[in-house]
Amino acid sequence: MGVTTVTDVRPAHAGTDGGVLHTLFRSEQGGHEQVVLCQDRASGLKAVIAIHSTALGPALGGTRFHAYASEEEAVLDALNLARGMSYKNALAGLDHGGGKAVIIGDPDLVKTEELLLAYGRFVSSLGGRYVTACDVGTYVADMDVVSRTNKWTTGRSPENGGAGDSSVLTAYGVFQGMRASAQHAWGDPTLRGRKVGIAGVGKVGHLLVEHLLQDGAEVVITDVRADSVARVRTKYPQVTAVADTEALIRTEGLDVYAPCALGGALSDESLPVLTAKVVCGAANNQLDHPGVEKELSDRGILYAPDYVVNAGGVIQVADELHGFDFDRCKTKATKIFDTTLAIFARAKADGIPPAAAADRLAEQRMAEARHA
Repeated sequence: MGVTTVTDVRPAHAGTDGGVLHTLFRSEQGGHEQVVLCQDRASGLKAVIAIHSTALGPALGGTRFHAYASEEEAVLDALNLARGMSYKNALAGLDHGGGKAVIIGDPDLVKTEELLLAYGRFVSSLGGRYVTACDVGTYVADMDVVSRTNKWTTGRSPENGGAGDSSVLTAYGVFQGMRASAQHAWGDPTLRGRKVGIAGVGKVGHLLVEHLLQDGAEVVITDVRADSVARVRTKYPQVTAVADTEALIRTEGLDVYAPCALGGALSDESLPVLTAKVVCGAANNQLDHPGVEKELSDRGILYAPDYVVNAGGVIQVADELHGFDFDRCKTKATKIFDTTLAIFARAKADGIPPAAAADRLAEQRMAEARHA
C-alpha cells in the first residue's frame, strides 16, 4: 500500500489553463490543502482523498463509490465535494473542516471486503486529518468494514459503536430548509397544498417523501432506478411518478424542485424549462457552473444552498465522534431552518444570490478560525 502524490492528471485534451491542477492550485474553486491518489492492486482499489480545509478541525466528509467516466472526472469530483464539505461544516456550526473521498468503480461490481479494508488503511495513513463516512454508493455496513482498519470512521452501525444511517437526519434537515424556503417565498413555513418534485428517491429522497406527505404536500417523483420508484409508490400510492428529470422539471404547477441524486442538476439546459419557484434538495453541488446562482436569482427562483440544507447527515456523523445522541443531533438539524432564513436575509440585504450569501458566511467563519 502506498499514497501517490498528484503530479499531472490533466486530460490529454486540456489546455495549459485547464484540468485538475488548474482547479487545485489556480482557480477560485481551489485552495485545497491536500489531495492523495490511492491504489491497491490486490483488491482493485482506486481512490481519491481530497482535504480542502482543516481550519475548523479535522476534515470530515463521506466516501462516494461511483463508476466515473475517467480518473480525471473522479479527481475533480473529489475536489468539488471536499470544498463543499468545508462550507457545509462551517455553516452547520461544526468544529470540522471539509474533506471527501471517492472510490472509482461500480460498487455493484467491484465492492469487496478486501477493497474496503484497503481503503480504510489509506484513510488511516492520514493520521486523523480526514474522517470518513457514507455517501452515494457506500452504506453503514461498508463503514463497519472500513472501521476495522481505520479508527477515523463514522456512519457505523449501532452494533459497532456508531449512529447508523445518516440519511434520516439528512432528509429531516432538507425538510427544514424547505420549510424555511416556503416561509421566505410564500410567508408560511409549510408545504401544505404545494406540489414538490423530487429527483432521486434513494437513501435520502424516499425519506423526504414521508416528511412532505405528513406536511400535506403533493409529491411527484422520478429516479433512474425503477425499483426505487416502485418502493415509494407501493408505500405511498398517492405519490405520482414521471419518466425522468426532464419531465419532472417541466411539470405544470410545480412549486418546489428537490434534486436528491447527483450534482449538476441546475444547468443552462435545465433552468429555462424549470417551472418551480423554489429549489431545495439533498444533492451536493447542484449548481452546474459558477453563474448559475445568478441566473436562478434573475429568473425569480429561490435557491436554498444545497450544502446548507443537506447538513443533517454530517451533523449526525460528527456527533458520533463524541458519543452519539439522536435528540441532540435532531435539535442541531432543526436549526437548519433558522440558518436558511438567515442566508435569505443576508442575500436580500447584500443584493446577492443566496448561494453567494451562504459562501460569505461560511468563509467568514473559516477565516476567523485561521486568525484565532
